[in-house]
Amino acid sequence: MDYTLIVLLAYAAVMLVVTVLMTKKENNIGRFCVGDRNTGWMVSALSIAATWIWAPALFTSTENAYTKGFAGLFWFLLPNVLCLILFIPFAKRIREEMPGGITLSGYMYGKYHSKAVKNIYLFQLGALSALSTGVQLLAGSKILSMLTGIPFAAMTVIMAVIAFSYSQFSGIKASILTDAVQMVFMLAASVGFVVFGVKNGGGMETLVMGLGGAAGDAGSLFSGRGWEIFLGFGLPTTIGLISGPFGDQCFWQRAFCVRKDRIGRAFLVGALLFGIVPLSMGMLGFVGSGMGYAAADTGIINFELISTLFPAWAVIPFLFMVVSGLLSTIDSNLCAVSSLTTDIFKEKTLGKTKFAMILLLIVGIAVANIPGLTVTHLFLMYGTLRAATLLPTVFTLKGIKLTPQGVAAGIISALIIGLPVFGYGNIQGIAAYKTAGSLLTVILSGAVALAISGKRGVRNG
Repeated sequence: MDYTLIVLLAYAAVMLVVTVLMTKKENNIGRFCVGDRNTGWMVSALSIAATWIWAPALFTSTENAYTKGFAGLFWFLLPNVLCLILFIPFAKRIREEMPGGITLSGYMYGKYHSKAVKNIYLFQLGALSALSTGVQLLAGSKILSMLTGIPFAAMTVIMAVIAFSYSQFSGIKASILTDAVQMVFMLAASVGFVVFGVKNGGGMETLVMGLGGAAGDAGSLFSGRGWEIFLGFGLPTTIGLISGPFGDQCFWQRAFCVRKDRIGRAFLVGALLFGIVPLSMGMLGFVGSGMGYAAADTGIINFELISTLFPAWAVIPFLFMVVSGLLSTIDSNLCAVSSLTTDIFKEKTLGKTKFAMILLLIVGIAVANIPGLTVTHLFLMYGTLRAATLLPTVFTLKGIKLTPQGVAAGIISALIIGLPVFGYGNIQGIAAYKTAGSLLTVILSGAVALAISGKRGVRNG
């Protein structure tokens, strides 16, 4: 439809104008990656929240509420908020230990002086950015292509170009500022959709009826269905989400950007602001199941419900919210990857950082266009990938001494044993394999790292 293209053009124009008018074109690599290290806590909180609103926050939250009821939304929402709060002491710690730092991989290299450790972290952080970018392009292009008639592959390219257009201007400053603008709009839109959705969908009674999900059997965390949802979705999701910020350069980068004495406040407020959006989208899913709506595609059930319950014009702010949510994560990924180049090249230039941005978009477009992949599959897969570095990172920041060999062996064992087990369970839909794979990924990385470090005579300190 024509209005969809107007939304895209309007979004691109707003972000470019905000970036050009409120930031300066950055020519210094350090400031391109971490700004002046004194960003205010409120704008940082909005940026943190917007960055954490990946495609699943917008789509999986509604899908789970609709199909898995209260139990499904609970196990998606709680760890999503909790992980950002648990991250706070570690964000403070890395800033204390490495006040001039830029990346997590750089911190780990500084601790272990091992290229193997640095390269493993670069692989994990880079692969996560690629999968994350792919899932944002997949989710957004699926809807936008359907509405505009533009081929899906072409739409993934259009979204990528828009994100690059303003991100390359001033780097992290552009990302944080545009994130803040996007988040304000997403908060207003999501709350508005719930209010009018409940009103037009039959009132609070309909919402309450929908707490059990489409099948009506998932309204309790402790019922048979509730435990099934916990084991098949809740546990692997919690593991992946709790480790989320720890394995994502986007959040370490923001820890280095925000004013040092406001790190805790920025991440706490960011976590709470973030929670409003998936909670709102989930409540819309309850309304859908409560009114007995038959979804044509549960993956985009929120779009279907808004199209059904609201006037035709309501699709426009929804699309703007979707584009904002997805592209805020993509532009954060672009800045994260650009910062990783400071650990790759001895001679650091802006040309290399921007080339890394372009390369990430090419890989993300390729991932989005893999046949058969779904948003939920990718969400669970990169969640487990993040978990591979969780315990070695936490141990190091807590002062537990490991050897470079232990760190490398722990993460590699998690990747070659835990991740394939999870991947098989994810593709086949077997809950036991997904749970086992998630646990193996986390436990192996820490246990192997400690075991090998202990054998070499290194003790906790």
